[in-house]
Amino acid sequence: MSLTVGNGPFGRRPAGVFNFELPRRKGLIYFEESPRRIRGAFAGETIVDSRHPKLLHEHGLLPVYYFPEADVRTDLLQPSDHVTHCPWKGEARHWTLVVGERTAENAAWSYPDPIEDAPPLAGHLAFYWNALDEWFEEDEPAIVHARDPYHRIDILDTSRHIRVEVGGETVAETRRARVLFEASLPPRWYIPREDVRADVLVESDKRTGCAYKGFASYDSVRTSGELEEDLVWRYDEPRREAERIKGYLAFFNERADIYVDGELQGRPLTQWSPGGSA
Repeated sequence: MSLTVGNGPFGRRPAGVFNFELPRRKGLIYFEESPRRIRGAFAGETIVDSRHPKLLHEHGLLPVYYFPEADVRTDLLQPSDHVTHCPWKGEARHWTLVVGERTAENAAWSYPDPIEDAPPLAGHLAFYWNALDEWFEEDEPAIVHARDPYHRIDILDTSRHIRVEVGGETVAETRRARVLFEASLPPRWYIPREDVRADVLVESDKRTGCAYKGFASYDSVRTSGELEEDLVWRYDEPRREAERIKGYLAFFNERADIYVDGELQGRPLTQWSPGGSA
């Protein structure tokens, strides 16, 4: 599971129930050590190389790595005038990264004097993920954002009858799908390309990245003259752990009518729902 996002137990819309009333979720923070070696590079220089990183999990947010100052090239950081305030952690001081002629404004932040109820953040620095050029977990590339150790994906073959309707038209039908169960997200039904109507697919320029599956490409769907933009996605070169969905297409449950063994599935409320509510 993922602790603090999506349908995780401390996310915005937990899928389950507790046997007691939580005092609050908003502002909930969990700070823990990570056993992974994490490195980040910018302009050809290794900026952080840590064997003792810590992960901060915060309600409604993706986890963030915090690094001991000794593991960071602080000689390449210049103090910034930018200051932000978090009611749960305190006042954050920001730092600009400068390597040669390249600069990343306010690339890093720290809480030198966190509030009393905050985790022990003093003496640690965090970086905006996209401020650096590359990240590595051990010796493998890490993409998009820090991966949550409580997040997992399972990809299973299924013989269930899957049928997808868009605008009242059947656009895909199969009994050889693969269902991807991903922590904090609804099941995703991946359908072999041969079982999706090629005549309704319109290639899109949209691309997105997932820390767990890789980089996705998209197709829009045109039925009866109507165009549903970016309704379908695929991973042409997935990460190793998601290799089994290569060559398969998935439709957004939030925007298409998906029937599983003849039963219409409800449209889940996520950040991909119309209007972006989650």
